[in-house]
Amino acid sequence: MNLFFEIHKDLPREGPGDNIFTKKAILSLKDLPKKPFILDIGCGPGMQTVELAKNTEGKIIAMDTHEPYLEALKVKVLAENLTGKIDIRKGSMFSLAFNKNTFDLIWSEGAIYIIGFCRGLKEWRKFIKPGGYLVVSEITWLRKNIPQELKDFWESAYPGIRDIESNLAIIEKSGYLPLSHFTLPESGWWNNYFNPLLERIKILKKRYSEDQEAMAQLKEEEKEIELYRKFSDDYGYVFYLMKKD
Repeated sequence: MNLFFEIHKDLPREGPGDNIFTKKAILSLKDLPKKPFILDIGCGPGMQTVELAKNTEGKIIAMDTHEPYLEALKVKVLAENLTGKIDIRKGSMFSLAFNKNTFDLIWSEGAIYIIGFCRGLKEWRKFIKPGGYLVVSEITWLRKNIPQELKDFWESAYPGIRDIESNLAIIEKSGYLPLSHFTLPESGWWNNYFNPLLERIKILKKRYSEDQEAMAQLKEEEKEIELYRKFSDDYGYVFYLMKKD
């Protein structure tokens, strides 16, 4: 786990995404209150948090369990003069300490897999105001016939991976109205995530060249990147926009 955080240290994002698509999603919520109260769960270093703040007039609580990510976000908040809009807190998505019906919008880019798509939708719902929104991005199958190599990898890494139709059914079953969804393009994987990650891996492979366990973990990271390079038409991150029914 320590090596995981060393691998991911100082990356622009901790998963696929891009400000263009954060903005696209937030601006799609047409009847969001003028000053919405937003919770960003699993915010990481907070690139999307800052983008949300720039495109809304409300207040955001940005939450993560990893202190260095929160420290990185604090630097961004000061640089962008957003101290009054973003409240940074250390906390777990598994135990949200908020009252029911608190937020106009709960947001989680590339992080809901940690708790699981089904569980996250069900447990977070009570914290959303009636008529409020949930926006998440989730790793998703994009085709029906998945190559066995890819299927084996993801069923081991994240057994909860499903196709779009299955996720939309879960959204409805969990008490939400599905509003829209869109797939993150390949640029959203490479520009702010995989390309910086590859550069980081190069540095660490030199540092840990004599450490077999570390080298094995670095190779696993490379394997995930190469699988996406090979099979990007078969899976991707999908933004799901939904309203509390």
